[in-house]
Amino acid sequence: MLISDSIPLLWLIYAVLSLVVLATGYMAIRFLPRLPRLVIVGAVAGALWMPTRFRLPLLEEGEFYSGFAPSVVIAGITFLQRDVSTMTTALILLVLGIGLGTLAGVALWWFGRGDAPVEARKSPPERPERPPATERREPVIG
Repeated sequence: MLISDSIPLLWLIYAVLSLVVLATGYMAIRFLPRLPRLVIVGAVAGALWMPTRFRLPLLEEGEFYSGFAPSVVIAGITFLQRDVSTMTTALILLVLGIGLGTLAGVALWWFGRGDAPVEARKSPPERPERPPATERREPVIG
């Protein structure tokens, strides 16, 4: 059951909160063109969603708890604990996630351009000209 088991609930909450962060971040940088916007959001998504394994010592001697967590969280915790061996793995996966997210952003931009010709994408559609009126027309109400 989802409520009784804390790990799936924790992952669900993390996924929802990371989607909120990505959506608000995408809307916050709307002043940028579409390609840099998608690249930045893709890099942040890759950093947030790249998982890595961790191993945590328990109170009993020789006992360990191992599992998966986001690499950005593991990298931050191991930085604070000054655990270089675990931080190296987490940072490598973090950089890999950022790279994959950036590539996904570029791919979204590339496939989102559509099949319109280049001329149609660059120039705005022209408004049809009104034919010149030969006589004066009065406004009519109703």
